[in-house]
Amino acid sequence: MDPPNSKGTDVERLRKTHEVKVGDINMGGANPVRVQSMTNTDTADVESTVQQIIDLAEAGSELVRFTVKDDENAEAVPEIARLLERCGWGHVPLIGDFHYNGHKLLKKHPAMARALNKYRINPGNVGVGEQHDNNFRTMIEAAVEFGKPVRIGVNGGSLDQALLKELIDEDLAKGSPRGAQMVFLDTMVESAVRSAKMAEEYGQPANKIILSTKISEVNEVVHVYRELSKRCRYALHVGLTEAGMALKGTVSSSLALGILLSEGIGDTIRVSLTPAPGAPRTQEVEICREILQNLGLRSFTPRVTACPGCGRTTSTLFQELAIQVETRLKERMNYWKENGFEGVETMKVAVMGCVVNGPGEAKGANIGLSLPGTGENPSAPVYADGHKVATLKGDAESISRRFLEMVEDYVQSHYAPKAVV
Repeated sequence: MDPPNSKGTDVERLRKTHEVKVGDINMGGANPVRVQSMTNTDTADVESTVQQIIDLAEAGSELVRFTVKDDENAEAVPEIARLLERCGWGHVPLIGDFHYNGHKLLKKHPAMARALNKYRINPGNVGVGEQHDNNFRTMIEAAVEFGKPVRIGVNGGSLDQALLKELIDEDLAKGSPRGAQMVFLDTMVESAVRSAKMAEEYGQPANKIILSTKISEVNEVVHVYRELSKRCRYALHVGLTEAGMALKGTVSSSLALGILLSEGIGDTIRVSLTPAPGAPRTQEVEICREILQNLGLRSFTPRVTACPGCGRTTSTLFQELAIQVETRLKERMNYWKENGFEGVETMKVAVMGCVVNGPGEAKGANIGLSLPGTGENPSAPVYADGHKVATLKGDAESISRRFLEMVEDYVQSHYAPKAVV
C-alpha cells in the first residue's frame, strides 16, 4: 500500500463521493473528514442530553447523534434544539437515530422531523417484505419533505435477513463458491447500495445520502468499506459497530480507520468506544481527532513529541514537563483559535529526555528542549526552527517555567495575527 498522502487522498475523495450538507457542516467531496459522536443519555431528559451534546461539541465533535425511540424522545427533540440555540450551540448538527418505528415517529412528529439535521435509518430494522419497503419509503419521503439528508446505516448485528437469505440461496445455487461469511459481508454492501438506490427512486437526491456498513472486526470492516467505495459515490460514514472498551476499542478503531482513511475512504468517522463507568463520553471524540491528526488529514492542536524514557532518563522531569506542555497547549488553543493565531494547530513541540535523540528531535520540531539524562551535563539546550536559541540551567521548576515561557513567545512571534496598519 502506498504511504498516506493528504493531497492524493483529497483528490481521491473528491473523485469518489458526493458533497453533502448537514446543517452548517459540509462533508464528502473535498471537505475535511468530519468527526461524529453519539450521546448515551435518555433523550427525553432534555437537560442531560443538551449538556452531553455541548460536552461532545466542545471536545471537537462536529455532528452529534442521539436515540429517537419513542414518542417521548420525539417530543423532546425540538426542545433540545431550542435549548442548544439559546446556549450558543445551535450550529451543531443533530442526527436522529431511528430503529423499528422511525416511519411512525417521523410521520407523527413533524416538529421533530423538522428540528433534526439528519436521519439515521437502519434498513435491517424497518420491517420485512412489503412492510419493509413501505416503512422505508415513509422515512425517505419525510427526508424529502423536510429537505434532510439521511444516513442509511447497515450493521452486521441487524442485517436484513430476507436479503441475506436471497444472497445465500444464490451462492448455494452456484455451488457456494463464496462461503457463508463472505456472503454475509457481501449482503451488507448490497443492502447499503440497494437501499440508497431505492431512496433515490423515492425522491432523495444522491447528495443527501450517506452510507455506512459497520461490523465489529477490523479486517471485515475494512473489506466491506473497500467494496462499498468501489460501487458508489455516496458519502461514507466509517467506523466499527462496537469498538470495545478503552485499549481494545482504541487500537481496533485506529487500525480500521487508519487503513481506510489512508486509502481515501471515509467522509465522517466515529469511534464507538465503550466508556468505563463514569468516564466522559468525549474520549471517543479525542481518539477520532488523534487518528485524523496522526494521518496528516487534519490539524486540531499543537503536537508534543516526547521520548518514552530508558535507563538514561532516571529523572521524571521530561515526563512531567511533557505533560505540562501538552496541558498548556490545550488550555491556550481556544484563545489562539478565537484570536486568529492561524496555523498554530500545526506546531510541533519536542520534550526529550537525554542526548541520544534529544537534540535531533528538538531540532526537527518548531521548538524543542533536550533535557539532561543521567550523568549528562546539567544543562538543557532549546532549539527553535532547527537552531539552538538558548541553554536552560537550574532546578526542574525553573527549567519548566522558562521553557513554557519560550513556547508561548514562539507562538506569539510566529502565529499571532499581523497588526492592521
